[in-house]
Amino acid sequence: MKRLILTSSSGTNLSRTGLADLVITSFFRFAWGPLPCPDELAAFLGPRSKEQGSGYHWSGYVGGWGPDAEERRDLGLAEFCEPCETIELWFDPDPNDQLLLIWLLDYFQAHPKTAAKLVLRLVDFDLMMAREEELRRWEVFDVLVTEAELETASMRWQAYQAPTPEACVDLLSKNLSALPLLRPALVDLLAELPSGVTGLGATEMRLLDMLARGFESTNALFHLRTLRSTRIFGEFEIGYLIDGLAHGPRPAVAGLDDELRTLARENLRDRLKAYRRSRLSLTEFGKAVLAHEEDFSRHNPIDRWWGGTHLTSDHLWRWNPALVAP
Repeated sequence: MKRLILTSSSGTNLSRTGLADLVITSFFRFAWGPLPCPDELAAFLGPRSKEQGSGYHWSGYVGGWGPDAEERRDLGLAEFCEPCETIELWFDPDPNDQLLLIWLLDYFQAHPKTAAKLVLRLVDFDLMMAREEELRRWEVFDVLVTEAELETASMRWQAYQAPTPEACVDLLSKNLSALPLLRPALVDLLAELPSGVTGLGATEMRLLDMLARGFESTNALFHLRTLRSTRIFGEFEIGYLIDGLAHGPRPAVAGLDDELRTLARENLRDRLKAYRRSRLSLTEFGKAVLAHEEDFSRHNPIDRWWGGTHLTSDHLWRWNPALVAP
C-alpha cells in the first residue's frame, strides 16, 4: 500500500475519489462533551482486542478495505501504517478537525518511523465540492511533518486536556506557525468559554442574535453556518445549547418543544422531530442578556465541558477576552 489518508468526518467522500489506497476517518468530537480518557484513546489507536467492537477501534472507520490491508486490521494504527510510502493528514480549519489533527500527531510522535512518512494537507472542506471529480482536481497545499509540527501538536493537545484553560491561553503567546491553522482554531475555541459579561459563549450569543433577527426555526440555527459565523459545534450540539438556553430556571429562549425535556440525547430521530416543531423567540430576559444587561449564568445552572475543563456554576472559567478564573 503506497498512499493512505487520515481525515475527519468532513473528508468522508475522499474514500470514493481514488486519491489513496485507503482512507481512515475519525468521528471523535473533541470540541463537545468530556474528552475520552487517555486509556480509551490509546485502546482506539492500539491493537484490537477480542473484546473491542469495530466502533471502538480505528479499523471500524475505513472507507473500503483492500485484500492486503484487511488482513492487518487488528494492528495498532502506527504499525498498520508502517508499510505505507506516504500517510496524508487531510484536516481543515474547523476547530474539531484541528483537535483531531493534534491528537493524531501527538500519537505519532511516539512512533518516529511512521511519523517520518506523514504529510499534512491544508484543505478547506467547506470550499471543496462534494462531487468526486471536484475532489480529485482540488489543489491542496502540502506541509511535511517534522519535529516542529509534532512538538507543536503535542504541546497543544496536552494543554487542551488540562483541567483548566490556562495552558491553552498561554499557547497564544507561543509560536504555533508550524501548524498554521491551529491558532485561529484555538481563538475560536476560547471564544466558547462563558463571557465575563453575559455568561454565554460565542455560539450561544450568536443564536440569541439570530433569534432577535427573526430566525425562529431550529433548521436555520443549525444550518446557516456562514450567517451564524461560528464553526465549533455540529447540529445536535447546537441543539443541546438551545436546550440550555430554553430549559433553565430563567430561560432566555421560548418556544422550544417541551418533549425535549425528557427525550434521551441518544434518541436523535425524535429529538430532530421536536426541534423541527419548535418556533423560537427571545424572552425578555434573553433580550437583556443579548444587550449585555444580564448574566445568564447567574440565574441558570452551567454544566458542560471545554476540553479537559469541567465548567460548572461553582467552577466557571470566563473569557473577556482574557481568562478570568472562578
